[in-house]
Amino acid sequence: MISVDPERVIVVARSWLCTPYHDQASVKGAGCDCLGLARGIWREVVGPEPFPMPPYSRDWGETGTVEVLAEGARTMMPEIAPDEAGPGALVLFRMRSGAIVKHVGILTGPATFIHSYERLGVIEEPLSPCWRRRIAFAFLFPDRR
Repeated sequence: MISVDPERVIVVARSWLCTPYHDQASVKGAGCDCLGLARGIWREVVGPEPFPMPPYSRDWGETGTVEVLAEGARTMMPEIAPDEAGPGALVLFRMRSGAIVKHVGILTGPATFIHSYERLGVIEEPLSPCWRRRIAFAFLFPDRR
């Protein structure tokens, strides 16, 4: 599967900067959460979303045996090793040890990423060691042309 040009993903992701945080929303300029940001980027670089998004929990400490976000991404996107992820990749973060992945971001450089964060909205910030060690999965946006 061919992936979308990473520069296109980054340009689109940056067009969402300053969008306010809003749980379970995905509207550029009006509000989104981290998954809503990824969904919005998908719509702009890939096309219509393949299925409606069911409601989901905001609990970063949620445990379980099923990595719901990763399994959903696998059905639509090529998976790559987290240490191979570069600019334009979608990364999934495990926010607590023993918890399932619950946060999503887009790498914009070797040491920066964009994500939507409660109270801050969509921001681009350094991929600090604290953030980097939390990356559990990485995917590429497919080119469906």
